[in-house]
Formats: sequence, C-alpha cells, structure tokens
Amino acid sequence: MNFQQLRIIRETVRCNFNLTEVATRLYTSQSGVSKHIKDLEDELGIELFERKGKRLLGMTAPGRELAKIVDRMLLDAQNIKNLAEQYSQQDQGQLTVATTHTQARYVLPAIVAKFRQQYPKVKLHLHQGSPQEIAQLLLQGEADIGIATETLGSAEGLITFPFHSWHHAVIVPAGHALEKQAAKLHKSGKQLTLNAIAAYPIITYHDGFTGRAALEKTFQAAGLAPEIVLSALDADVIKSYVELGLGIGIVASMAFNAERDTTLRLLDCTHLFPANLTRIAVREGQLQRHFADHFIKLCIEDGAGNRL
Repeated sequence: MNFQQLRIIRETVRCNFNLTEVATRLYTSQSGVSKHIKDLEDELGIELFERKGKRLLGMTAPGRELAKIVDRMLLDAQNIKNLAEQYSQQDQGQLTVATTHTQARYVLPAIVAKFRQQYPKVKLHLHQGSPQEIAQLLLQGEADIGIATETLGSAEGLITFPFHSWHHAVIVPAGHALEKQAAKLHKSGKQLTLNAIAAYPIITYHDGFTGRAALEKTFQAAGLAPEIVLSALDADVIKSYVELGLGIGIVASMAFNAERDTTLRLLDCTHLFPANLTRIAVREGQLQRHFADHFIKLCIEDGAGNRL
C-alpha cells in the first residue's frame, strides 16, 4: 500500500468513478490508475469497487469504509506537511480563501489589505464560487477557508464560526415612485410594507446566493408572490439593470455605496427582512497554518461590530 494508491482511491470517488478524469487530475495514465486499484484490491483481498466489465459503477461496502479511512490518512499527511511548514516557513506559503462575489467585493477588501500588510510573503488566492462549490472545495482540501451565507452551516465535515450579520435592502433609481412613497411614510411615522415592494418588478440574486432563499420565505410568509424579472450573481449587475429602469433591486445593504451609486437610492428595509448570518468555515481536522488562523481572527474582529 502506498500514498499514490490512496490518492487514486480518493480521486476516483471525487471524479464519480471516471478513471480518465482521475488520471488527468493525478498526471498519470488510465492504465496506471487501473493497475494501482487492482494491486491494492489484491493486497487487501477484497473488492473495493462495483464493476460492469471494465467500468466502475460505485463502491462496495468495504470500499466505502476504506474511502473514509483514506480521507483521514491523506488529511493527516497534509497536516504533517503543514506542521513542518509552520516552523520552517512561518511567514511564507499560500492561503486559499473560497468565497462568494458579494463577500469578496464588499466585505473582504479591508481585511485582505490588513492581512497583506502583515504577511507580504503569503500568496493569497481568492476563489469565487457558489456556497455549494465553496463547501466542496473545503472538503476536498482545495481551499483553506470558506466564507458564505448559505450551505456552510449545514455541511458535514466543516467547522464554522459566525462572521457578520447583514440585511437586504431595496434600491431604486433616484426619484422613483417607491422612494417618494417611503419618504411620505417616514414623515407620518410609518414604514414601507412588503406589499408596496411586491407591487414592482424585482431584480435580485440568483437562487442559492446572498440570502435569496430567506427573501422568498419572507414574501411567502406574507402571502405574496413578487415578480422577479431578472436575477444575477452579484449586486453590481443588479444595480446596472435597476439604473436602466427594468425593476427595483433587492441587494445586500453593504453592496450600496452612496458616494459611488449616485443615481440610485437605498431604502432601508431592516424591519421587513430578517438578518442573514455569514459564516467562516474550515475543514474539520485540518491543521491550519498560523497565518490562516490570523486571517480568520481579522475577519472575526472586523465582523464583531456588524453582528446582530
């Protein structure tokens, strides 16, 4: 038994039993992958995979148990490497942070700037993706830290920490009828209602991003079915189409900057929409380099004042 065989077992599962893809990811040949699997099965005296001819269909019961052990062994092997680098290269290395566009664009810049000042020799890689992709990158060991609002808190194999709380808000073009309505209500001591918002076409985030599920639940609980005419991954795109008059926007309030977004107006809706909690996640059992721990500390210190 050797580490290459263990890596092949892990990648075979990750690649949905496609040995061509396994070979590509491990920079070897498909025939070499097949031989390593057969040699390991012969050594152990059990079949690890279910087969149809030469094609792998899935894992046998002992294969599934072995896959769990392999994950732990390879994680510990990486931990040994991290431990060595912790002492031999204390301020050097690479840190991969997987996050969504909203967090990367509107929340992390100041934190990244502080981190870069303190660790100029650490190469920081920001990987943007969906919350589901972020969780997968963490579980596969391809990211050190994950930051997102959805998914991370419920994903098995991850440890999470609260980062910051935030609310959705409505954005409209300057002079929009809803802005005038909100101003009139404010003068009389009243606030905007969900009914007033749902009366207009809405532009907001894609499903699974930036609290979209929470938005839908809020409207559903009020018995409303707003017309969502356009959805996008990031607030900058949403704002562009709101400026064109295609609808009102619902975005994370942190995505609005009055000095930059001069043609738009932000309507406070904290009384209508529940708070969303963004989380920081790491893989359970993974030894983090000290600069990764420090990045998390910077995030938590920055987010402490924004938590509800």
